[in-house]
Formats: sequence, structure tokens, C-alpha cells
Amino acid sequence: MVTKSKTVVGSDGRTWTVRRRMEWSMPATGEDFEHDVDGGRSAAVVILSTLALFYIALFSWMPSDVHVPWWVVFAGLIIIGFFPVRWVMRRPWTLVAQTPGAYGADLEAEHWVGMVRGYGKAREENAIIVRQIRMRATPGYADGPLQPVT
Repeated sequence: MVTKSKTVVGSDGRTWTVRRRMEWSMPATGEDFEHDVDGGRSAAVVILSTLALFYIALFSWMPSDVHVPWWVVFAGLIIIGFFPVRWVMRRPWTLVAQTPGAYGADLEAEHWVGMVRGYGKAREENAIIVRQIRMRATPGYADGPLQPVT
């Protein structure tokens, strides 16, 4: 599991821990009801094994005097590697911002959680959350993914 964590001091003096974590499976939510049906791991295994069998058959039947240029092999590797890389880059990320509060200033503990899709979006939102904490002492903003958890 990929997790990134950062400690931030807010403008009110509280210390916040802001972290993001990549999720390997899609969380079940009421909003995504239409997309609940998923092929799962078994479908991915069947497709990848069929593709591997196809390539084994293709290259085993190829005559020995056929020369395959390096750029064809390179293009094939790029095409094969595109979908796994895209899958990893589009995984959902859970964003968490929490603070134990401040004892002397009578500020209570807070816990905010949200989810975004994609590595780039997770980095961007994490930077916005850190900036919000430093400037306004709260991780939430109008269009942000974080919601307070009670």
C-alpha cells in the first residue's frame, strides 16, 4: 500500500497530520451503484493469460529467418505496458487530515476524510489541503473532497 504523510502546523498552532493512501480496490459507495459490477481479478487473470498464450503462439510459429526490427518490439512493449500503468495511475486515493487538538488553547481534535481518483489529483489536493491548514487552520474548502468525520 502506498502512503504519503506530512506534518503541518496550522495558523492556530495545532499540528495536523495530512496523508494520502492509494486504495487497491474500489470502495463501495451509493453514488457508484451502476459501476458495482466489476470483472474482478479472475477476469483480469483470464484476459492476461489469453494474451500471453496469443503472444507465445505468435512467436513460436514465426519462422527463424524473419527479422523483427527493434522499434516494433519497443512499440509492442509500450502498447502492452500502457494499460497496467494507466490502471495504477487512475487508482482512488484516500486523503486524511487529522489533529489531536491543542490543549492550552482549548481547540478540539478534528478528523477529515475524502477520496480522489488519480495520482496527480491526489498530489494536487494534498498540496491544497496543506496550504489551507497553514493559511486558515482548517483542511476543508468549498469544492474540496474532505469532509469532517465525527
